[in-house]
Amino acid sequence: MTGRDDDGRSTDARNERFDGGEAAAIDTDTRSETGTDAGTGRPDDGPESDTDAVTSHDTDAGSGSDTDVDTEPGTDGDTADAEDSVVVDSSTHETNRLAGIAAVASLFGGVGAIVTSPALLLASVVGIAYAAYARVGRPPTPTLSIARELEDGDLEPGESVRVTVRVRNDGDEILPDLRFVDGVPAELVVTDESPRHGTALRPGETETFSYAVTARQGAHAFEPVSVVARGFTGAVERVQRIRVDTELRCPPAETETALPLRSLTLPLTGRVETDVGGEGLEFHATREYRRGDPLSRIDWNRRARGEDLATITFREERSATVMLAVDTRTDAYRRPDETGRNAVDRGIEAAIAVLDALDAGGNSVGLASFGPHQRWLSPGSGPDHRARARQLLATDPAFGLSPPESSKSMLYVQRQRFRSRMPSDSQVVLFTPLCDDDVVRIAQLLEADGHLVTVVSPDPTGRETPGERLAAVERTVRVSTLRGAGIRVVDWPADESLAATLERSRRRWSA
Repeated sequence: MTGRDDDGRSTDARNERFDGGEAAAIDTDTRSETGTDAGTGRPDDGPESDTDAVTSHDTDAGSGSDTDVDTEPGTDGDTADAEDSVVVDSSTHETNRLAGIAAVASLFGGVGAIVTSPALLLASVVGIAYAAYARVGRPPTPTLSIARELEDGDLEPGESVRVTVRVRNDGDEILPDLRFVDGVPAELVVTDESPRHGTALRPGETETFSYAVTARQGAHAFEPVSVVARGFTGAVERVQRIRVDTELRCPPAETETALPLRSLTLPLTGRVETDVGGEGLEFHATREYRRGDPLSRIDWNRRARGEDLATITFREERSATVMLAVDTRTDAYRRPDETGRNAVDRGIEAAIAVLDALDAGGNSVGLASFGPHQRWLSPGSGPDHRARARQLLATDPAFGLSPPESSKSMLYVQRQRFRSRMPSDSQVVLFTPLCDDDVVRIAQLLEADGHLVTVVSPDPTGRETPGERLAAVERTVRVSTLRGAGIRVVDWPADESLAATLERSRRRWSA
């Protein structure tokens, strides 16, 4: 089982990026501030990014919101307004491309003096002069305006999105050697051209380059553009990281994946089969006829045999209150390999599919995150409530696709808070990769509290190394432990669709 390092960065053709980046907006035509020396860092009065989150997420592990989320559905694929970009850091480095020239020139001079060769002496003078010029040269200090624009249109997961970056030299000096690497978000894959670009810019000149990424559901904040500027000699370079606030938001696809619920229901019509006789489609039992029973419910075959009148009852289908809980602890951000999706990303996909199906079935559905940044949406139903829940799953930082910082010491507080807020009549569908024993304990405690628990577990384990195989065995033991406690577990392999896995689980439960 492999986890993704919070600070890990990739610059290959698939995912080229650098550190940094904050949530913001598309079409950010802003001017960067003049770079500072290394160590000055971000300006104190730098702007804060705007987001569409209606409630701010907690800054510590134990400070979850006490109130229900009350948001308005956002426009699919939209972004927040742009803010000024800033140079978040600037530093200079020697390239060492001219290292050794002075030594070679001195050697030529010494040999030329010994053999009295004017050609060698001339070469020595030229080499020493060039080395001296390179040593006293200074790297340029670029003043750049950078704008990043995303292709307009309603996005769907899997679609290609064109990213265009425009750079203008607003300074007074020529920039003979400029190199850029755009900060592609970690979860987006570059599919066409490259986020790397090199050029030279005169004062007032503009350069444009573009590339394409594949959209994925959720909110993806771009990281700073990395800029390397060299002078004519190339002996020293200035490296800047310029934050251009941009966020790509992709709404989840419209899907419905039916998850069979257990028998804890409400006295309201729905799609959950019960052991109670009444209105429905499936035969349940017969009982003695009572005055007022409809004629269509009388067992006329029994009456034809000369027996007493009897009334047929059917298995009632009722609605349920269901809390969808997504495990967003740092340990849950595991993936089978470096190119695979992490378990939280897959868990959010499953939660959206189950949410759509349960809401369509007339059930009351709530949403919660179990992690450092807790988010809570009380159970409800209807199009507006469903839109709020989908928006939270797609864009709220509590359900982010990058692992948050967390503390093991806060687990007990989170667990107690989580249990205390559960409605007494609710079932719980827990989306977790089962990467540790703590989450097994949480599921068992919820079941003991009277909440019927179903676990949907994306399998993040690999099979290539001995450590991965050991992690897979440990996870299998956790699955068996939960099933032994009477808790349903949907074990979702990485190479199988959720619908196929649920159908296989449904057959096992009904056997």
